[in-house]
Amino acid sequence: QVQLVESGGGLVQAGGSLRLACAASGRTFSTSGMGWFRQAPGKEREFVAAIRWGGGSTNYADSVRGRFTISRDNTKNTVYLQMNSLKPEDTAVYYCAGGQLRTAWDVHDYDYWGQGTQVTVSS
Repeated sequence: QVQLVESGGGLVQAGGSLRLACAASGRTFSTSGMGWFRQAPGKEREFVAAIRWGGGSTNYADSVRGRFTISRDNTKNTVYLQMNSLKPEDTAVYYCAGGQLRTAWDVHDYDYWGQGTQVTVSS
């Protein structure tokens, strides 16, 4: 069993920054890594970024590459998402998830999900 808790969401103006955090507890060794997904009203949940516990290899969606950075602190079982140069289209509920990451951008590759944190970017 793995429990995930997100934090750090909020309201920012376009061009601003936020850092999200996801604290994992429980059987974290049963997962290979963590991913961030987001879902805006009326849209499908979409992949944002992923990172693996071992090795730290990363994946990014094209829409956030160069603006967002995913990182992890293995000693704290915590994954972060640094979001810079935020745009109104980044507005969504952001979820962290844990899984095997055989296909990091596939929502079905993840077994554990956090409750989500709201990110709102105003223009």
